[in-house]
Amino acid sequence: MSKIKLVTKRDGRVVPFTQERITNAIYRAAVAVGGRDKTTAQRLSDQVVSILEDKFPPDKVPSVEQIQDIVEKVLIEDGHARTAKAFILYRDERNRRRLQGKSTLERKENVPWAKMWSVLNWAVDHGLNTVEGLNKRIKNGEMPDIVMESETEYSQDIAVVENSVLKNRADIRLVIFAGPSSSGKTTTTRKIALRLAEKGLTFLELNLDNYYFDLELHPKDEFGDYDFETPQALDIELINRHIQELLDGQEIQMPFYDFKTGRRGQITTPTRLAKNAVILIDSLYGLYPALTEGVKLASYKVYIEPLMQMKMINGEYIRWTDIRLMRRMLRDAATRAADYGQTLTHWHYVRSGELRNIVPYVSSADYIINSGMPYELSIYQPKLAGYFETWSREYKDDPLRQDAYTRAARVSALLNSILPTPDDGIVPGDSVLREFIGGLVLPG
Repeated sequence: MSKIKLVTKRDGRVVPFTQERITNAIYRAAVAVGGRDKTTAQRLSDQVVSILEDKFPPDKVPSVEQIQDIVEKVLIEDGHARTAKAFILYRDERNRRRLQGKSTLERKENVPWAKMWSVLNWAVDHGLNTVEGLNKRIKNGEMPDIVMESETEYSQDIAVVENSVLKNRADIRLVIFAGPSSSGKTTTTRKIALRLAEKGLTFLELNLDNYYFDLELHPKDEFGDYDFETPQALDIELINRHIQELLDGQEIQMPFYDFKTGRRGQITTPTRLAKNAVILIDSLYGLYPALTEGVKLASYKVYIEPLMQMKMINGEYIRWTDIRLMRRMLRDAATRAADYGQTLTHWHYVRSGELRNIVPYVSSADYIINSGMPYELSIYQPKLAGYFETWSREYKDDPLRQDAYTRAARVSALLNSILPTPDDGIVPGDSVLREFIGGLVLPG
């Protein structure tokens, strides 16, 4: 048991000290440069704690910065230069964001301004650019019209991708769908694949879930949970090689990942790409450069995000991450036995991974699809408003849950300003929202 009991965070808050966070930070840095030795990460964190105990008497509380300085020192002195560099670069990036006072998403080069303007223009034309406008139309009995208008706009985005791929089908051999958690990638990918199949295209779906490293080799998040929200959890080198081999006409041995055991099984599936067929990839990290860095043939990349342009009562725009948070709560509770609160308290780790590994590459997409439906807020209101209201009270004074409190308070205020639609039967069976509330029906 360590003698160090507390640590001072950058904002002055004093929180419990946990050695596992140091171990996880070291291991994540090692993973970033190709390492997978957890025993070494534990040994190095033991060294860090030993130095901390010698340096800080019981009445002195070390700061996060002081602990990170010691981590760097231990990594360098123990001969782990590449891991130290990865740790230093990550630390520097986090510090730079804090100094700027804004997230990566706010940097102009990563924001899809043209698409946002298009979505805003549509919202204004339909009276859905404000919560007041949405409520007015709902009160007037126009909910069925809002559903139809929203789904039609989304379908037009689908059509653009379909037409673009068909127009360039002689050159395109790889179609990639990317986007952050709960953006609607799965449904959107299936819809476009079905429409292209009707036009004669054949596909080979490369399921990247089968390329996860064995669970014991995964990095962990700050709570000690295995982190599936980072590209380093995937065997990127093998993915890259298999994509190129398939495009070259070679046969690969497709792996299979068993999520029950947390391991890639010994049995593989011989797989070959049919002549003129297209490889289809649906992945959080589809735009991550290393994923396809060795691919020589043309690809078409689609980014999906609920880019809703609607102002709340306080005049601020609704945050896309809040929409996705609500979507993931509903989906994970139904399909992954995760309670709503667990999703909320872990969301800042999901968001941190997005800002590092997804958002910076938005500009590399060939087309951006808006999966946001203004009417979905009214559907979520009766399902989730009470929970967010409770969390906004419970977490207010909890120093370990300040991120969860901030999100809960913001979403609670939003949902409490929305007129509810208790019956979600109004949502079409093939809507992207069905991916999250259940009942999705697609042909095939």
